[in-house]
Amino acid sequence: MSRYSHAVIFVVASATVLAVLAVALVWLSKTVVERVAQRDVEMRSELVFNSIRDRIEREMGGDTQALRTLFERVTGDERILALGLCDGPGRMIIATKRMPAQFACPLRAEEVRFRGLWVDGERLVIGAFPVHSGSETGTLLVLHERGFVTERVGQAGWYLIMAGLTLIVLIGVLATLAVVMLQRRYMGSVLATIESLREGQPASPSLAAPALPVSDDVRKLLRDFRDRIRQEDTTNVEWSPKALQDLLENELPDTEVIIASNREPYIHNRDGDVISVQRPASGLVSALEPVVRATGGTWVAHGSGSADRETVDANDRVLVPPGKPAYRLRRVWISDEEQDGYYYGLSNEGLWPLCHLAYVRPIFRESDWQAYVAINQRFADAIVREATRPDPVILVQDYHFALLPKMVREQLPKATILTFWHIPWPNAEAFGICPWKEEIIAGLLGSTVLGFHTQAYCNNFFDTVDRFIESRIDREHRSVVHAGHETMVRPYPISIEWPPAALAGQKPVDECRRVVRERYGLPADMRIGIGIERFDYTKGILDRLMAVDELLIRHPEWKGRFTFIQIAAPTRSKLASYVNLQQEAQRITEEINARHGSDGYQPIHLVIRHHEPEDVYELFRAADLCVVSSLHDGMNLVAKEFVAARDDERGVLVLSRFAGASSELSEALIINPYDVHGMATAIDRGLSMSEDEQRERIRLMRNHIRERNVYRWAGQILIDASRIRKRLKVNELHSLGE
Repeated sequence: MSRYSHAVIFVVASATVLAVLAVALVWLSKTVVERVAQRDVEMRSELVFNSIRDRIEREMGGDTQALRTLFERVTGDERILALGLCDGPGRMIIATKRMPAQFACPLRAEEVRFRGLWVDGERLVIGAFPVHSGSETGTLLVLHERGFVTERVGQAGWYLIMAGLTLIVLIGVLATLAVVMLQRRYMGSVLATIESLREGQPASPSLAAPALPVSDDVRKLLRDFRDRIRQEDTTNVEWSPKALQDLLENELPDTEVIIASNREPYIHNRDGDVISVQRPASGLVSALEPVVRATGGTWVAHGSGSADRETVDANDRVLVPPGKPAYRLRRVWISDEEQDGYYYGLSNEGLWPLCHLAYVRPIFRESDWQAYVAINQRFADAIVREATRPDPVILVQDYHFALLPKMVREQLPKATILTFWHIPWPNAEAFGICPWKEEIIAGLLGSTVLGFHTQAYCNNFFDTVDRFIESRIDREHRSVVHAGHETMVRPYPISIEWPPAALAGQKPVDECRRVVRERYGLPADMRIGIGIERFDYTKGILDRLMAVDELLIRHPEWKGRFTFIQIAAPTRSKLASYVNLQQEAQRITEEINARHGSDGYQPIHLVIRHHEPEDVYELFRAADLCVVSSLHDGMNLVAKEFVAARDDERGVLVLSRFAGASSELSEALIINPYDVHGMATAIDRGLSMSEDEQRERIRLMRNHIRERNVYRWAGQILIDASRIRKRLKVNELHSLGE
């Protein structure tokens, strides 16, 4: 047999073996996927059992109606068919509506090998778990539909078969090409040999079989499929205060929750002999106040009101909200001198412009840093005193408390500390400006979970940690290990409560427009634009006012037909940059009104005062469009509040691309706030937009905000906290066992 024949046989045999291996790999991979899916069902059963076990054992033999209600709520998960509770003699004492009538209780959980019993052919999978309450024993039954496993295996099988066929075809093509190339090479060699023999030269060297490339498509497909299973959201929760309470009851039962923030949710001020209560205009408070209402617990904050000391008890606590208490507010006292260093100094003259990449130079003073350290320690001590357990869940809010997580960790090592950074996190090079960058990073890494608005900010934080401190970063699992402690770093886009409390009791949109027009002396056909925020240089207020000027220059037809109401709440008035901003806004407003105004017409109404949430929502409902032109913003909840206020599905949102909200509210008119011309064009487009287009855009944004509201934000953080606490508990038990 010729060497050519040997080579061909080798190639064909190799191709055949590889094809057989491909088929075997497809079959084996499908089996593995089936086992993974089966294990997923078993783990789900265990999770259900672990989450309600204490409740069952506490209420066994008592009122079964509460357990029936609990069981029906748990079976709201579409993959859990039914729950049942059997007593010791094997009688079904509680069963949910979809429990098969022919199903009988096992006498012991061990009769079904703890889990995985097949019932009715291959239709159901059952998990059986023993429960005990005093002398009473029983069995919890968790029934799953087999369809989930079948669907997973079917999907995997389809993908794997396609990959296998692709691989077999590829092997066949490569084998054919190899044979053809060998044939051509052999024929060339024969011709060369004949030519050589004619010329009396030695024959050509023998042929060599070429190597074939090996494909890893199947392995990649399995890896992608595994990632898809891991990332799949297996819950379909309508997030609300009740859902959040259920989550705490199931995932974090009997857990103490403490929130720490600089700004308090309720401020008591004295006006003569009268003490009034004020809710501050703050995106942070708007986001967290509904959460602490739903979860209960304690809010630790700076007592800044003129009557705050008069309204607390001997332990500096007051129950809030007034008239309907739901949680405790623990006030921490800060002197004016300390406030100048901690709040106005390092926090707002240093970290605020640094993290917002604003064109305002950050100012860092040693005295400010010392005040910042002292106040962080004071808050840490207050939190430790408020904690009644060694392992509370503590939610630390914002850049005022970068050192707080580590300080609390040193006193409460078992605490679950969830820190959320409400402003952007800049790139590593920018953050390197800060003289105390190592201390701030180490302080934040005292957290159990550290959250930012977007993944981009998480990536910036990883880069900053990598550059400035000794640590081990795992970007795949999104964690940092520093000083023996692991911190998970996650994106949690914050949102607002749904439905918004300020929307309750609002007048119809037409009535809101009539009231607002009368308040500002506007005719009935006047189109209204609105801007509402604190007076801050990161909000792009000056550029927004100049965009109105540009609009009226380029489109004079809007003169007398459009007015812009800019609401700006005074803030940080001790800082020169904020005072200068307010003065500049007043100057620009006067110039624009003088240039375009006339008797009875004022293009811009600049209102510098605080507005209550109900007043803000009334303005939102009266407006034709809202402009959010932040130069840089972590999220910007004003944009979401405007959309939430428009239950009439009307109105246009003009939104800066540099606000975190732009990554979620893509149906807004997205602008570059530094481009005054482009902003004016967007305002003109918004004023000219048809009602149908407005409705379509607003509807999509409202659906997004409703589904991803503040309760979901808090729920995601608390779910991660629950998983970490359970993992640590298992590790602790394992260590004790050893």
